[in-house]
Amino acid sequence: MALGEPAAGDERPAESADAAASGVVGKRGERALVVIPTFNERENLPVIVGRLHVALPGSHVLVVDDSSPDGTGEVADGLAAEDADGRIHVLHRTEKDGLGKAYLAGFAWGLDREYATIIEMDADGSHAPEQLHRLLDAVNAGADLVIGSRYVPGGRLVNWPRHRELLSRGANTYARLALGARVHDITAGFRAYRREVLDKIELDTVESAGYCFQIDLAWRAVRAGFDVREVPITFTEREIGESKMSGGVMTEAFLMVARWGLQSRLERFGRRSR
Repeated sequence: MALGEPAAGDERPAESADAAASGVVGKRGERALVVIPTFNERENLPVIVGRLHVALPGSHVLVVDDSSPDGTGEVADGLAAEDADGRIHVLHRTEKDGLGKAYLAGFAWGLDREYATIIEMDADGSHAPEQLHRLLDAVNAGADLVIGSRYVPGGRLVNWPRHRELLSRGANTYARLALGARVHDITAGFRAYRREVLDKIELDTVESAGYCFQIDLAWRAVRAGFDVREVPITFTEREIGESKMSGGVMTEAFLMVARWGLQSRLERFGRRSR
């Protein structure tokens, strides 16, 4: 599947399409915000925003750019200026200090503006905007956090190298066993949060900056008793640009998950011993 093509199998019943297409989530006419972090994504960004607005014309977008040297921030400003409906917003950050920090800045921006649901989506085309309705439908059905999962029935991987798939599956198995969380794709970055989740899980105490940020927030939501669900999505390897994954990111995730798992077990032991 090419970057500019929609994912297959994303037709949806007409009765469920109108709300999400208008950018509305929930019966009270609440609105959703799609947060897209960027660093050197000038070619990918216009394509993914265009696909999003074809799939869900009323959706609002916040591009969080970490001073990309390739001019992604300027491209984002141009998209916002050209959008007569005011659906595209841009947040410029002066330093590149991790995916997690970029998302936290985007969450704070969205919460300040009273968005009811805040969505994470990559800029590189790996997450199909045509499947975002699956996440929003689950939110409308009562879920608090919805994760677009590669590893539940119906989930797919397209053009992903075998070694990357094995690494990802291994990381998810490790996190599930270490934490005791019944989430099959806890590292996934295509997800939708009700604002109540982000309000409660103490974002100002989040330390993780790299990809373990995704594990961190999902684990916090689980521990807080929120309704966390997974829906199947198609994950497609990027065609333009380079992955931001690194050995340092993987090491951070391994060590922090081990620490969280140990803390959780000590807490449970302490409760049983009282």
